[in-house]
Amino acid sequence: MSTTHATTPARLTTGIKGIDAILGGGFTPNRMYLVEGAPGTGKTTLALQFLLQGLAEGQSGLYITLSETRSELLAIGESHGWDLSGFTILEQLPEEGLGPQYEQTVLHPAEVELGESVRNVIQQADRLKPARIVLDSLSELRLLSENPLRYRRQILALKRHFSTRACTVLLLDDLSAGPSGVQLHSIVHGVIRLENVAHDYGGNRRRLHVAKMRGIRFREGFHDFTLETGGLRVYPRLVAAEHHSEFAKQPVTTGTPGLDALVGGGLLPGTNALVIGPSGVGKTTTVVSCLIAALRRGERCAYYVFDETLATLLGRCAALGMPLEPHMESGLLTLRQIDPAEISPGQLSNDVRNAVEEQGVRYVAIDSLNAYLQAMPGERYLLLHMHELLGYLNQQGVITMLVLGQHGVIGEVQTDIDISYLSDVVLLFRYFEHHGEVLTAVTTVKSRGNEHERTIHQFRLGPEGLEVGEALRDFEGVLSGLPPYRGSTALLGAESPLIETSGR
Repeated sequence: MSTTHATTPARLTTGIKGIDAILGGGFTPNRMYLVEGAPGTGKTTLALQFLLQGLAEGQSGLYITLSETRSELLAIGESHGWDLSGFTILEQLPEEGLGPQYEQTVLHPAEVELGESVRNVIQQADRLKPARIVLDSLSELRLLSENPLRYRRQILALKRHFSTRACTVLLLDDLSAGPSGVQLHSIVHGVIRLENVAHDYGGNRRRLHVAKMRGIRFREGFHDFTLETGGLRVYPRLVAAEHHSEFAKQPVTTGTPGLDALVGGGLLPGTNALVIGPSGVGKTTTVVSCLIAALRRGERCAYYVFDETLATLLGRCAALGMPLEPHMESGLLTLRQIDPAEISPGQLSNDVRNAVEEQGVRYVAIDSLNAYLQAMPGERYLLLHMHELLGYLNQQGVITMLVLGQHGVIGEVQTDIDISYLSDVVLLFRYFEHHGEVLTAVTTVKSRGNEHERTIHQFRLGPEGLEVGEALRDFEGVLSGLPPYRGSTALLGAESPLIETSGR
């Protein structure tokens, strides 16, 4: 027996790229959808973008407002640089309706107003025959209905009417009904909820999630978005498992032979390296040195700076003989200063993804994780965000370097967070004292892709850049910060072998 399958209708783009991606292409056309959220979350802006997208595709639009005036909507459009004259704006509560000649006492005013409102909506829709309709907002109809049963019947009447017309309807609701407002979820075809989360410090975080969408697969969970001049920008939640690409897996040099030997021959594409140590030990300089090596190979790089200003970083790198300005001018290097109080994790992930997919970036540095993970204390599950981001970068063949600062200088050093389990390579830096000087040491404590050296080496910034010395085999307890010396191995810059001074 043969079975006839109904063809799936083409998707209706929403005008917001991120929402289309979450929905797998957009709305199913000729259905009714609910967009709900507290005042100020961006419902009206989303609805205007929906109608403007329809105009761009040659579809007529109708905006029915029960709460805002036409002039207010035009002012919103002007603030975004939009021309709203292409679709019809219908004010449902005209001024003359408030005059004494319209008053009557036979019926309750709400009964008359509700009936007239619903009839007017239907009449205008039948007269204009728009392809896209926005009804803003349901809270006014709810107040006129006076009870949930009557309110639900009015929405069902609108749904039945519009289901026989070739139009897609967005209903906006400000959640003033509280928990009882979810009764509409069973009526509409899909529900998108917008949220505005205020933290103790920094800007508000806006996010959305699709509570329901019949007949299509959509990306579940919360998705960050921003409300900017020009409309909503939505950043779909990153799922690393959805992104795979082929890439060469031969190790590439860090630009420092001693460091290459320490990590087992160089850094492997599709891996991430964690550079960990106390403040001022040379973590950022090491990352910049590896970045310079990638730039000299002609690879595009992106450097996300959280801790210091760009001017300070550029000046310090130039003083060390590693100028970054020429590479920025050539377009190979993208250097971004990030304010963690003003950016959401989803926005950062989206920025990194665009750099990789649109600009062809092959080297990404994040400096530092302390600022990323600690300067956004109101955000939950930041480690899961970082896990997905690193998984995505690894599957794209990108070399990622992460900087993590530790508390302390000599002796016991502590770390607020542990992200080493996410890292493929871990470079550990330490200070140690010798002959009245504070020296630095480096070792590789983990490398998933290569056989690496397990010795501890002296490290310093010399006239030729980074220098990695011989293994400190004649020291004991280098990582403790106060190692006794028993041997004759010369340190970097020493003119003669060191004499025995400790432990005697």
